[in-house]
Amino acid sequence: MNEYNCFRDRDLVDALAQRIRQRISRKWVIMEMCGGQTNAIARFRLEDLLPQDLELVHGPGCPVCVTPQTIIDQAIELAQEPDVIFASFGDMVRVPGVNDSLLSVRSKGADVRIVYSPLDAVRLAKENPDKQIVFFAIGFETTLPVYALALKNAIHANLNNFSLLTSLVTVPAAVASLMEDPENRVQGLLAAGHVCAVTGLEEYEKLAHCYHLPICVTGFEPADILWGIYNCVDQLEKGENSVRNNYSRIVNPQGNIKALEACNLYFEPIDQEWRGMGIISQSGLKIRKEYEHYDAFVRYKITQKRSCYTEICLAGDIMKGKIQPTDCPLFGQKCTPDQPLGASMVSSEGACAAYYKYKRNENKAMSITL
Repeated sequence: MNEYNCFRDRDLVDALAQRIRQRISRKWVIMEMCGGQTNAIARFRLEDLLPQDLELVHGPGCPVCVTPQTIIDQAIELAQEPDVIFASFGDMVRVPGVNDSLLSVRSKGADVRIVYSPLDAVRLAKENPDKQIVFFAIGFETTLPVYALALKNAIHANLNNFSLLTSLVTVPAAVASLMEDPENRVQGLLAAGHVCAVTGLEEYEKLAHCYHLPICVTGFEPADILWGIYNCVDQLEKGENSVRNNYSRIVNPQGNIKALEACNLYFEPIDQEWRGMGIISQSGLKIRKEYEHYDAFVRYKITQKRSCYTEICLAGDIMKGKIQPTDCPLFGQKCTPDQPLGASMVSSEGACAAYYKYKRNENKAMSITL
């Protein structure tokens, strides 16, 4: 039996949904921050169990979705260099740049490799000393420790043919940006449990205090998400603004100290552009100067530029909680997983991809796996 089946138990899920319906007395808007949570909400049709007065909106919690198009284009250019093996996670190869994607240039002869870990890219560097290995390092705080480990291994092996092209972002700065938007609708937040497992809760406690924002750290199974929603609604109804750790089986309030030390050793904060959201102050991370030999931006003298073109997809507004994926006129018509116009339709954690897979036909019954 799957160890997570208890968190999908139908009676438990129904009981939690009933508690939410009994607790709510007015309209509230809650944002789940993580794409994994968005996917689970759509997959298990959790919104169908919630009262109409409760609206869930979907935040910028998909690393593929927030990687700016300029960096995608820079990755595509690097991948076409004759001495480069460009390594990437699978989702990234399909994300469209202005004219191409990593997948399309691979079909034209570029050596683009899909790997499951940056440690695979370190291995490629050892096996191919006559090639430059560039790994496309994207993600939130969750994946940062393994990038630090990859750098540590590359340094220990004295590899001069390994570098990271980074688009690394941090969640708290994005939350602050969302809350300061004059059009912000978010009143409560479900924080991503796997991110908090690394970072701890201190930064979220600051956000809760500063923006009078109830925050509940939440897992990814149906019962986890509904328990987080209940606790968020409970705080909203009481007028409280604190952080509740509803994923304590995984999240330590202090975070993972060793992982944080490794991350701080190799990375430092920078201003970072988020696709669809613009530049957010001190929301990104770059390789520290003492290790810049492993920074592809430095090695290839790449100037990081802000996107100066307008995308036709509305993923930015979706990730800010202003609209739902189905409000975009391109959704399911000109923009599909087979022919995506934006990153949110590519990634398995993108809100648009989740809606397309699970919510195109609202009459299609989705059952909770027991």
